[in-house]
Amino acid sequence: MLRVLAVDDEKPLLEELLYLLRSDPRVHSAEGASDATEALRRVTRALESGPEGPDRIDVVFLDIHMAGLTGLDIARLLAGFARPPLIVFVTAHEGFAVQAFDLKAVDYVLKPVRPERLAEAVRRACAQLGGPAGAPVRSQAPAAAGARPAPQPPLSPHRAVPEVTVADRAADQIAVELGGVTRFVAIADIAYVEAQGDYARLHTDGGSHLVRIPLSTLEQRWAARGFVRIHRRHLVALGRIDELRLDAGTTSVRVGAAELQVSRRHARELRDLLMRHATG
Repeated sequence: MLRVLAVDDEKPLLEELLYLLRSDPRVHSAEGASDATEALRRVTRALESGPEGPDRIDVVFLDIHMAGLTGLDIARLLAGFARPPLIVFVTAHEGFAVQAFDLKAVDYVLKPVRPERLAEAVRRACAQLGGPAGAPVRSQAPAAAGARPAPQPPLSPHRAVPEVTVADRAADQIAVELGGVTRFVAIADIAYVEAQGDYARLHTDGGSHLVRIPLSTLEQRWAARGFVRIHRRHLVALGRIDELRLDAGTTSVRVGAAELQVSRRHARELRDLLMRHATG
């Protein structure tokens, strides 16, 4: 069975996560840490005790945004150990999914955490550790002869198809949160993106969606998909530009019903890109 460590600097969220983990029959024990220092101390002690030691940690469930070191920082430090524990990120921010999976995370669970979604993350961890995904792994002692396996939670009739995770959708879609509900927006449907402080507003034909991802991050991530920076506030899908307008030394583009200003530093590059796009 799994021995896990949950790390979150918000006490109510940590307690809720621990409650859900301890309710899973595949989890032998779940301990909590409220900051990076405590988490690293516990993991170091676990590694020193060995893979079968009493302080063993199989999986670390990590929040990302924390005071001091972030969850990503902790994961990078753990990656330097010879036998690091598995990592599952548990966060309210979809924007770090690519970095998380670059760090070999087992899963990326969005807050608010749903029990069935967390159970899927536990299943993935079990599978990666070499045990049956739906059954306990790394038992502390062999089962007695004739003993029946521990009962597993019944599958909900509403979950006939496995839930698609952020990792599966990351290539073509972006997750947005609205009222505690996660929706997935196809990147191909996004016409332009508008910076709003630390957030970005995604504009589609059907409306707009706010995500906590800096515009600069989306610019780098979506450059290969034809998104270009035209202003410090705007990122535009090249194929969605309907008109390029030059008026008294100023440049703007029309994207659907929206007219967006193009900064001088981006104007020439945009004109060149549009010419290549039109002739290519």
